[in-house]
Amino acid sequence: MQIANPIYDVVFKYLLEDSKSAILLLSAIIDQPIETLEFLPQEGSSYLKNHSLTVYRVDFSAKIKTGENEFKQVIIEIQKAKLPSDIMRFRRYLGEQYANKDNRYIASKQQKNGTIKKISTPLPIITLYFLAYPLEHHRVPVIKVDRRYHDVVKNEILTNHKETFIESLTHDSYVIQISQLDKEQKSELERLLSIFDQKRHLDKDSHILELKEENYPAKYCRLIRRLQRAIAEPEVRKTMDVEDDYLEHLENQERLIEKQEQRLEENKQKLEEKDQKLEEKDQKLEEKDQKLEEKDQKLEEKDQKLEEKDQKLEEKDQKLEENKQKLEEKDQVIEKLLEQLKKQK
Repeated sequence: MQIANPIYDVVFKYLLEDSKSAILLLSAIIDQPIETLEFLPQEGSSYLKNHSLTVYRVDFSAKIKTGENEFKQVIIEIQKAKLPSDIMRFRRYLGEQYANKDNRYIASKQQKNGTIKKISTPLPIITLYFLAYPLEHHRVPVIKVDRRYHDVVKNEILTNHKETFIESLTHDSYVIQISQLDKEQKSELERLLSIFDQKRHLDKDSHILELKEENYPAKYCRLIRRLQRAIAEPEVRKTMDVEDDYLEHLENQERLIEKQEQRLEENKQKLEEKDQKLEEKDQKLEEKDQKLEEKDQKLEEKDQKLEEKDQKLEEKDQKLEENKQKLEEKDQVIEKLLEQLKKQK
């Protein structure tokens, strides 16, 4: 049997627009019975050359059965990622969900005095991510990321009750790695999710997947038939072609960005190497300056010593001059005495 490839946004949306098919798929993934779904499509248009591609963000308001006559209302957000760069889009959409004032329900609480008080409570959020590329570390088809309450002091898990405050600010997630779906499905969920297995597409047509309907439990036949009918929809086939062009455009852009980032990194590395060389040169110049300063200091010390020697020589000369003067004075005295002696004779 041939089915339309649900990796394409238009096929995925076509599948989930059928409420019963959506309930079958989502109930199987979250492993909880969903009673009702309200489809809340969020869409925007992207343009490529002469084509307009509508990108759908699939949200549901779901009523989940938690026990006998017990239900809870949640928001289920579904995203598909074909490129790793889609992560920022996921974060933006998730932030919008938390900020959306419409994502709440009104609960009635009886007061001690018997009156009924209406309380506005944010709806819990469950996110589902279908990845067309593998994660870095974990090679499993389905990953559940759930929350537990831990008493950090006693190192215990708190299991009694859920807190509205915590439930309103955190959420459970399911990550489906399409590339990790195995041909030998070990569980019913794996068999169901194999409708996304890209290893099943026809050699020359990635729009079509080949599968055997008898390999699927009878309750999922509606899903299979829905995807089979999608092939016959001309608008679906046309939009798949546009998605191919759009994805190729995005991949080309991503490759260009990677090249630019690589060039920037190379230029950054070259600049760092130049900076390092300049620093080394500066260091050498500083060392030379230091040596010159040391030489100047030594020369100054030598000059100082020479000045001290000159000073001492001057002092000696001065003393010699003084001694010479004294000798001259003595000679004069002696001469006078000799003259006197001569006169006396």
